[in-house]
Amino acid sequence: MTRTRTTRLRRPLLVGTTAVAAMAVTGSLVAATAEPAKAATGPKLSLVAATGSLTLTSWKEDPGVYLDLGTYLTAEGRPLELKVTRKSYKDPVTVTQTVYEGGKAKARTLPKGTVKDFSGLPGFAQTTITDKAGKKVLGRTEDFCPNNASGRVRPDAPATSKYPESCPTNPFTLGSVWGVEKGWAANTYGGSYSEPVALAPGTYTAKVGVAKKYRDLFGIADKPATVKVTVVERSYDDEEWAAQSAAARSATAGEHAGHGAAHQAPAAHAGHGPGHAPTPAQAAAPVTSGAGPSYNAGHGPLRAAPPALPWALKKQQAARSLPVGDKSGQTDGSRKALALQPLAKRPAGIPSVPDVPKPDLRSLPAYGIVVTDGEKDIPGKDYLAFSANVWNAGPAQLVVDGFRTPGKAKMDAYQYFYDAKGKQVGYTPTGTMEWDPRPGHMHWHFTDFASYRLLKADKKEAVRSGKEAFCLANTDAIDYTVKNANWHPFNTDLSTACGEENSISVREVLDVGSGDTYSQDLPGQSFDITDVPNGTYYIQVLANPEKRLKETDLGNNSALRKIVLGGKPDARTVTVPAHDLVNAN
Repeated sequence: MTRTRTTRLRRPLLVGTTAVAAMAVTGSLVAATAEPAKAATGPKLSLVAATGSLTLTSWKEDPGVYLDLGTYLTAEGRPLELKVTRKSYKDPVTVTQTVYEGGKAKARTLPKGTVKDFSGLPGFAQTTITDKAGKKVLGRTEDFCPNNASGRVRPDAPATSKYPESCPTNPFTLGSVWGVEKGWAANTYGGSYSEPVALAPGTYTAKVGVAKKYRDLFGIADKPATVKVTVVERSYDDEEWAAQSAAARSATAGEHAGHGAAHQAPAAHAGHGPGHAPTPAQAAAPVTSGAGPSYNAGHGPLRAAPPALPWALKKQQAARSLPVGDKSGQTDGSRKALALQPLAKRPAGIPSVPDVPKPDLRSLPAYGIVVTDGEKDIPGKDYLAFSANVWNAGPAQLVVDGFRTPGKAKMDAYQYFYDAKGKQVGYTPTGTMEWDPRPGHMHWHFTDFASYRLLKADKKEAVRSGKEAFCLANTDAIDYTVKNANWHPFNTDLSTACGEENSISVREVLDVGSGDTYSQDLPGQSFDITDVPNGTYYIQVLANPEKRLKETDLGNNSALRKIVLGGKPDARTVTVPAHDLVNAN
């Protein structure tokens, strides 16, 4: 359990990964070719280095060197695909690998304890650094997320990877899919999860290998990649560096125009202010697919991937025993049209709720629980702040449109329904949307999406949060193993949804498998506990409290998290017991 007291709240920095350009297998690519895998039906995996030498920068204002050495895991023959799940929070996290027998996919269960959570394969990469004299100066291990920034290693590889672009970090994640596409390579560097290391300016030799248990598990050769490393020290105020960077930016301005977040400075250093040299591209940048580092997992303008076989089609095939699968020039119907562009006008016709797949909203237990003095550090006041997530278990997207009558402050909201082919087949009124002008929000909120309540030990209400309106965005990958999960949701942060103050219409979408997190430091994410006695309580996160949204199941919308309040006025504390096997406050 965790005891926490704080007066100010900070958001954690999300991992950022370094994109890999398409690499030729000849030339500067240094490869450690894998021995034949033990299972002929699995992928052929190799550890490669994109270059034999590189220069890393140690910044005076940000001591340490980020060891992005340009080493990648490549997959050939078949993709590396891992499904990571837990049955419940009482069960450990397990992992299976997709392998093939006779051309048919099957699940190979990997040994217990292979993974401990959903962030990646622990201790996968092993790095040793020696100085010019051959003396070892550093040894470290690195966890590996197969969904790290990646790229193709040969021209005939698939143009896009079907796998998600990050590994989830929400403590209440239920399922994830990790993968390295066939003919692709994934960076073994941990991005912003990696701590910088102290290396004096000079030249070094880095050797990166794969831990023995993973070599044995996946049939990877014991041939570490070697990279010559030169460390240089610079300052953000270095005039020569600033001039070089300005010249480089000027020379490439036209070339990179329009790429957006992929070429922005990393968020980790955004606070250095104007007048300094351009922020160095360290742990968090550049990143793949224009998804800049941000505070919630998966943020960025990502393209949507085709969902799994839809519920309606499966029901149809069960009755007719029709074959399932894609063939040349033929699809099984599982490609669902995107529901992301808002309509130009209000829906016409009579509202109806057809018999088609619908979303299933579920709440996660609260986490990130702390006692704070509030948004304005009010003396004598105590607030219980927390993070909360409501997610969509499917099998259909939640699609809500807001339409504004000119001159009115609120929008009228409607929920839409789609058939297996993605055609809109119905809609129903579902409340309103309102503009929230508070810092940290400043977007359109769909009202009555969720409710927060502090319950006494007997589960009776003690305090209710005033926040019940939300902007819907796919901030967290909660379970990408559910049917129809979209591994590449589009609206992953508030810049891709929720509109502007002068918007006349807004479309908000919560995709299957994804959830929407509101973190502890946002206005309204707290209970006033100034006059609440010490004792045992439960934080309730309740999705769809007024049951205005049409769902597959309304019986699984509530989640409780036990807490114990203590301390004295203006110095309250909170103890957060583990929630089954999840020991995160």
